[in-house]
Amino acid sequence: MPETAQPTDADRREAIADELERLEESAKYSAQSQFEQAKRWRVINLWLGVPASGLAAIAGATALVTAAGRVIAGLVALTSAVLGAILTTINASHRMNQAAAAANAYLEIQTAARQAREIDLPSWTMEEARSALAELTARRDEQNKTAEAPSQRAYLRGKANIEAGGQTYGVDASVDEPEAQ
Repeated sequence: MPETAQPTDADRREAIADELERLEESAKYSAQSQFEQAKRWRVINLWLGVPASGLAAIAGATALVTAAGRVIAGLVALTSAVLGAILTTINASHRMNQAAAAANAYLEIQTAARQAREIDLPSWTMEEARSALAELTARRDEQNKTAEAPSQRAYLRGKANIEAGGQTYGVDASVDEPEAQ
């Protein structure tokens, strides 16, 4: 049985670069999905919160203006209370903040992976490279444990943002495109 050749440092460095690129891509899609999820929770919060507040004000004004409006005021107040209860139960404001925080944490991981791959990896020892990869993987895994899973719609919208150039920096675009003569 022939012995298989041990991977060289160049092979290992390339494998680490590939894995860093996977982490970067994963974090990019996760960040964009979380940003889309935060937008969704913000809209839900506004759709429920604004009518609940408005209806509460209308109910109060109606009850104060006329005794005949008590039934209407009561129904409006009940509607406002139901909207408020739904808003409290789903906790859209808190979920919006969580999604935004998760998105920013993923952006940090994405940036760190890109910088490690493009700037640091060529000069690192194998031990340093492997350690950095392990640390970034652990950060991503921990973030995955704590972040709420985005909806399929949020993922698709995030993916569309990326494909439309939503995470393309000007410096990267100028490197990829030939200069006009």
